[in-house]
Amino acid sequence: MTATAPAVTVRPAGRSALLVELPDAEHTGAFHAELLRRRAAGTLPPVAEIVPGARTVLLDGVADPELLARQLPAWDVPLGAAQEGDVVEIPVVYDGPDLAEVADRWGVTEDEVAARHSSYTYRVAFCGFAPGFGYLTGLPAELHVPRRATPRTRVPAGALALAGPYSAVYPRATPGGWQLIGTMPDPAPLWDPSREAAALLTPGTRVRFVEGGV
Repeated sequence: MTATAPAVTVRPAGRSALLVELPDAEHTGAFHAELLRRRAAGTLPPVAEIVPGARTVLLDGVADPELLARQLPAWDVPLGAAQEGDVVEIPVVYDGPDLAEVADRWGVTEDEVAARHSSYTYRVAFCGFAPGFGYLTGLPAELHVPRRATPRTRVPAGALALAGPYSAVYPRATPGGWQLIGTMPDPAPLWDPSREAAALLTPGTRVRFVEGGV
């Protein structure tokens, strides 16, 4: 499967910006990866920023928006292209307060939730909500779970959570409505403003969870 012309809509988003709209997160991830690859190869017209979302990619600081808007819908982008990128291992302990509920929804034991969730390689589709918060795709559709009916007023930093197709680790304490299944013992590396790249998880990064927190 490819992200071909019928799947891509390009709209102006200001004098030097374009918003690329795609049908789903998988196509968005592949298109984002293709943009980065072409920019690195020098075959993409000058673009200052490339920012992916759930089903969009924003291109800002585009040198020639009209030219690029005509070119983008014709790209043929393999979906598998989004699987490239560095791998970050995140140690976690599967001890979250919603672990039993998720196990019930999956029809498995709590230990099996840990084993299954940690067996996949995830990819940061986009970032948002809070600094350093990455939305990770890669969980099979049959394991998607809904958000909680009533959000918590405080989710602790380091909480490993699920909602819909996404997994995430909260980099700081905030309100939240996701299902909490585990804990990252030391969440400090997720967001460090003193670091050149403040966010540990950036779009395109692949992530594996290491069970046991070691």
